[in-house]
Amino acid sequence: MRFSRRCLLGLEDLTAEEIEEILETAVPCKEIIQREVKKLPTLRGWTVATLFYEPSTRTRNSFELAAKWLGADTVNVTIATSSVQKGENFIDTAKTIQALGADFIVLRHSMAGAPWLLARTVDCRVINAGDGAHEHPTQALLDLFTLKERFSSLAGLKVVIVGDIMHSRVAKSNIYGLLKLGATVRVTGPPSLIPPGIERLGVQVVNDLREAVQDADVINVLRIQLERQEKGLFPSLREYARLYGINREVLRIAPRDLVIMHPGPTNLGVEITEEAASDPRSVITTQVTNGVAVRMALLYLMSGGGKSGELLS
Repeated sequence: MRFSRRCLLGLEDLTAEEIEEILETAVPCKEIIQREVKKLPTLRGWTVATLFYEPSTRTRNSFELAAKWLGADTVNVTIATSSVQKGENFIDTAKTIQALGADFIVLRHSMAGAPWLLARTVDCRVINAGDGAHEHPTQALLDLFTLKERFSSLAGLKVVIVGDIMHSRVAKSNIYGLLKLGATVRVTGPPSLIPPGIERLGVQVVNDLREAVQDADVINVLRIQLERQEKGLFPSLREYARLYGINREVLRIAPRDLVIMHPGPTNLGVEITEEAASDPRSVITTQVTNGVAVRMALLYLMSGGGKSGELLS
């Protein structure tokens, strides 16, 4: 196998070949989750612990399902009821989880760089499930997989990422992955939410949403983090929806075969209308399903194919 990493910390340091292998492995994984009987013995004897310092529904549940359907045991560490509330620090918590027999720790943390610190501290495999405003690699991988299902190849694909680019870990991981697979990336949103110098990554900044989507193949709509509005980074939610919300008018301007994506959860009526989210061109629910397949693929590859060497099918 080309993918021999014990930890997935971000897409910035992955090669295009490694990304492609993950996406190729996700294909049979998706076939498995569509079967009537899903559970396999592939990771029997392995334990996957989810350690989330921030709320999550889609990411945490899809990791747990991915692990269970591969036959692994799962441990869900709930910070609100853990020893963290008694003063235990992050490293001690991780070491305790490792001592309990975890083979994987899936970490979400509000601080950028936390997964790197964890990977240097414990011997088990570490997967970054989102660290601050830095990266969210598995979300980007499931987005890439969803696009590969639709377009086969991402080379030359025109992708518009709209919203809070400044604080979005989803945007950053998507940018790294899309560019490595040959796509063209444009970003748009309020100027106060576009990082200065982002063009150095190889993306194009287009201030006008309607201009950005005229020949786009894909719109990836970021969730507006409502706490940003309280900090005055854009005038109002109504103003944001008028200028950067995906609605009937925007879809009328965009190509008819446009693909609409959103990592969820959606703020309907703000970054996207209910009509746009349920448009036939929307793949939002497909992204959720694909998240399980991609995370199954990662667990499988990072385990070396399972302790007993069982194949996926």
